[in-house]
Amino acid sequence: MNEVALCEHLDALYRYAISLTRNSFDAADLTQETCLRALDAWHSLRPDSNLKAWLFTILRHIWFNQLRHRRTVAGIEYSPGDHCIAERAVDASNDPYANYLSKMEIEKVNSAIQQLPEAFREVIVLREFADLSYGTIATMIGCPIGTIMSRLARARMRLRDVLVTQENQGQPSKEESTAQSV
Repeated sequence: MNEVALCEHLDALYRYAISLTRNSFDAADLTQETCLRALDAWHSLRPDSNLKAWLFTILRHIWFNQLRHRRTVAGIEYSPGDHCIAERAVDASNDPYANYLSKMEIEKVNSAIQQLPEAFREVIVLREFADLSYGTIATMIGCPIGTIMSRLARARMRLRDVLVTQENQGQPSKEESTAQSV
């Protein structure tokens, strides 16, 4: 296997795993398991195949198998963490205040994405963060492209609503602003 080709997709796989698991440790394990299975099955990949879509499909199948297993094992309860899915390195050339603002924006978006239902969270992460095509996502999830497009549109609307709500909760109400200025 060309490990370089696999390494090119590790960050995207990890971000997708974070969006599914909501926990950095589980996401790391899921990403590692995906790589191991991909290495084992590399010989079965056709040369004209979409490597990125293949890797994301493997990760998704492993995740759903783990979920099924967790549901059948008594006494184990899964509690998602509050880790973000869009962690990005902040450009060191920015001034500290710009770094702070950038980090705050990323945290707001991550928090909003985590509040979406799983179906919406999954399509928005696959499209916006993993940059997969509608057709690839439809094949992975096993539904028509139109369904993916509709879910994505609804996910974006809900995400916008959650972000607006978060923004409004962070600002004083009109009554509070008026009372403070008097």
